Amino acid sequence: MKRIAIVTNNSWYAWNMRLNLGFALQKQGYEVVFICPYDKYSENIKEHFKYVDLELNQNGTNPIEDLKNIYGYYKIYKDIKPDIVLHYTIKPNIYGTIVASMLNIPTINNIAGLGILFVKQSLITKIAKWLYKFSQKKATKIFFQNQDDFKIFVDEELIAQEKCDVLPGSGVDIEKFKPVEKEDDGVFRFLVASRMLWEKGIQEFVEAAKIIKQKYPNVQFQILGHLDVHNPSAISKEQMNIWVKDGHVNYLGSSDNVRIEISNADCIVLPSFYREGTPRILLESASMAKPIITTNNVGCRDVVDDGINGYLCEVRNAQDLASKMELMINLPDTDRETMGEAGRKKMVEEFSEEIVINKYIESISEILYPKGIFYG
Repeated sequence: MKRIAIVTNNSWYAWNMRLNLGFALQKQGYEVVFICPYDKYSENIKEHFKYVDLELNQNGTNPIEDLKNIYGYYKIYKDIKPDIVLHYTIKPNIYGTIVASMLNIPTINNIAGLGILFVKQSLITKIAKWLYKFSQKKATKIFFQNQDDFKIFVDEELIAQEKCDVLPGSGVDIEKFKPVEKEDDGVFRFLVASRMLWEKGIQEFVEAAKIIKQKYPNVQFQILGHLDVHNPSAISKEQMNIWVKDGHVNYLGSSDNVRIEISNADCIVLPSFYREGTPRILLESASMAKPIITTNNVGCRDVVDDGINGYLCEVRNAQDLASKMELMINLPDTDRETMGEAGRKKMVEEFSEEIVINKYIESISEILYPKGIFYG
């Protein structure tokens, strides 16, 4: 039985984003091993797959310090002897690929949102780009989650174009995220759901809420997402408390079942200026037939056809965001429903998780069982 390793920078990501891929690979007859740092979701993974803990400083930005991680990858890969490794997130994509090449293990990498790494030009950025160029030469196959990131890597000659392909983000489970009829209580609700980082446009959401509430005092603005994540760009509990105390937004905390919060909202908002892959929350919301307002930004704009299934607003512009919110509020209910239906249709046809999974299965098969070679 061929063994496939799935490597990510945290178990939450593995459980929430790659679980169905793991099950699909098992159905294909592969043994699947998840390799990622331990957190509370690791126990969930262990119920279905072999799990190996990976020591990794997830948010450190010093590549020289990160080189110490190479031994950890080497020890694990040499021990479990995978036939192929699927890497996700920045550090596994770089350091895991270097180690796999040393052991002659083929790799499929998934380069998603580049976050603030490629937004702020610095010495760290230059080193990171060099590491990408050095490591991705050794990758067997590279997937990107949007055309913008793919173009950057091609234009800066960080990759060989012929071994790359572009996926529709991480895809969305269209059966899990189905439309649910919202109870009409007479309250219009906007919801932003994401990691609580400044680059996700949370401050712009709050500022837009202040503008809208002057004219529409009964409209609610809800924020969902974990606070105090280990990230230098994290929004603090103190800052969130200030916003909530001002009375313009409600903070809902975090959730393991975002479908409930999505179903209770009338419109989903993500005013991000982060270099997104393709934001999962937008895919899930559109799949549940919710209209969307998001920025004309990398990854985000791939999900919204402006005026069809939502609106695009300018990056870092609370006034423009507020104007799009007012448009949404004043739409007749039937027009908002039509927007939601268009979003659902787009997800089914273009962003279904099955599309992503099938591309992985096909690529794995091509790598492990090349045509023209007889397997007795």
